[in-house]
Amino acid sequence: MLNPVRVDAAVDLAYGTLIALSIVLIATVETNVGIAFGVGVFASYVVHVVWKMARFDPDWMTQAVEETVGETVEKQVEGVQTQVEETVEETLEQTVDESVERQVEGVQAQVEETVEETVGETVEQTVGETVEETVGETVGETVEETVEETVGETVEEQVEEVQATVEETVEETVGETVEETVGETVEQTVEEQVGEVQAKVEAVEERVDRRLREDEIEDLIEESVGDESVDGESVDGESVDGESVDK
Repeated sequence: MLNPVRVDAAVDLAYGTLIALSIVLIATVETNVGIAFGVGVFASYVVHVVWKMARFDPDWMTQAVEETVGETVEKQVEGVQTQVEETVEETLEQTVDESVERQVEGVQAQVEETVEETVGETVEQTVGETVEETVGETVGETVEETVEETVGETVEEQVEEVQATVEETVEETVGETVEETVGETVEQTVEEQVGEVQAKVEAVEERVDRRLREDEIEDLIEESVGDESVDGESVDGESVDGESVDK
């Protein structure tokens, strides 16, 4: 019995010889004839190899197809996966960016409002209390010191000025008032006394004209002389008083 391995080896050598012959024909004879012979030999050799592999390894075709299909599918899957990843990344980036921007804007607006309200109230309360305490203490101390110094100096200066002005005004006013009052009083008193004396003299003259009795005339003269002496003494006293006041 023939050994299948040897038969396969002999067939392979025969096909190899035919392929070499086709190469020689291409080089020596017409090119078309050599190419046709070589293609035929190669095609028959492929058929032989397929037949032999199917005989000795029935699963070879299945494995080869699986491998080929697997490689093709893997390549296609890798390509699709790459495209899907790129598309998904771009879509996700856009969607996420838009969503994040919207949410961030909304959160930012809410945070700004909340922070403004909270910070405003807190700052107002804190600043108000701090400013009131600080300003109250500082202003109180500063105002007290400043007012004490300023008022002290101002009051002293104003008191000195007022004192000097009052002294001058009092001197001038008292002098003028005393002079005017004393002069007017003396003039009025003298005029009144003179008027009284004149009235009495006129009365005496009337009585004299009436040719009264000698005793009545004497009495009247005595009364008139007595009154005149009294009036003269009073007038002299008043004039003396007026001169002392003027001095």
